[in-house]
Amino acid sequence: MDSTLATAVALAARGAEAYADDDALALAFEALANRVGDLAKKLITADAGRFSDDMWRAAARTRDFIVHHYDRIDTDVLWRTVTGSFPALRELVRSQIDIQRP
Repeated sequence: MDSTLATAVALAARGAEAYADDDALALAFEALANRVGDLAKKLITADAGRFSDDMWRAAARTRDFIVHHYDRIDTDVLWRTVTGSFPALRELVRSQIDIQRP
């Protein structure tokens, strides 16, 4: 998941103007949110205690909305999700990785 979130961060680094001007970035963010949410669901199912932070469930809910209501996606909300929530989730992922290291 870290590499998926890193990809999102790299794409977001292109800036809000690039995002507004390039429909492909919005589609990429939709795909990345789908992937992140799907992975979050799998992690929650595998170990609900370890992955109990609300960010995991939020990622899963975001994925469900994007997949089932793609015609109602607010691109401003998607931008804020990728530029705000994804970096925070990436830190959470990294903290989980650090916990597992001896």
